[in-house]
Amino acid sequence: MSNTRFPSIYIPHGGGPCFFMDWTRGPADTWDTMKKWLQNLHKSLPRKPKAIVIISAHWEEKVIRINSQPNPPLYFDYYGFPPHTYELTYPAPGSPELAKQIQTLLHNADIKSALDPDHGYDHGTFVPLKVMFPDADIPVVQVSLQHDLDPAYHIQVGAALQSLREQDIFILGSGMSFHNMEILMQGQDTGNHSTHFDNWLTSACTAEPKERNKQLENWLNAPSAQQSHPREEHLLPLMVVAGTAGDDLGKNIFKDNVMGANVSAYQFG
Repeated sequence: MSNTRFPSIYIPHGGGPCFFMDWTRGPADTWDTMKKWLQNLHKSLPRKPKAIVIISAHWEEKVIRINSQPNPPLYFDYYGFPPHTYELTYPAPGSPELAKQIQTLLHNADIKSALDPDHGYDHGTFVPLKVMFPDADIPVVQVSLQHDLDPAYHIQVGAALQSLREQDIFILGSGMSFHNMEILMQGQDTGNHSTHFDNWLTSACTAEPKERNKQLENWLNAPSAQQSHPREEHLLPLMVVAGTAGDDLGKNIFKDNVMGANVSAYQFG
């Protein structure tokens, strides 16, 4: 164990398999800045992670479920993209042992969970990880959201997992800080909703820990909150990541404008 805890990071995972195709739903370079940032993110880490725990916006269950599959398959849970994007591979191993440790940590925090020996990696996991860690040589355990999408509950989930950061385990939240598909498909945010919400979100994530958690719990009161997230599953991985922060301050580590909307990434620790 090292005295330097690993940071936890909330990332934007893009649109479907956007990093592995010619983008035709807008400018060809729409996702280039985000892809380059993801490719270089590992350089900011203190060392190579021993394992990755990832919370994806694309897995919800009645109780938190933990992928305990030793060799997870891929779920191509996107639609209408070029045929070759359904042939992508990402053979990173799972870690049943780490999955059991996560379950124990949640149990000790009185949070119900279950191991899932069948679940694979959805595109919120394998698409960004294929960009970030293309060698696929780091064990990955995916953890689900709880389908009620309660922000306070997910902050508690993160708090229960905080000690993993002391074991060189990299905790990632994978979503999008702005996720209104109607606005994104139009390619312009005429109400500046993404700007209003992004400014608020950065202020919340960089606040003192108690105030940060209070604001994130009450995110629906933020400017343009519902216009930015008509349904909040792409925001909730941030709540888990913020929960892992403990007393560590947050910072905005990436900003981009894609498909007419501002999106950000946040690091804690």
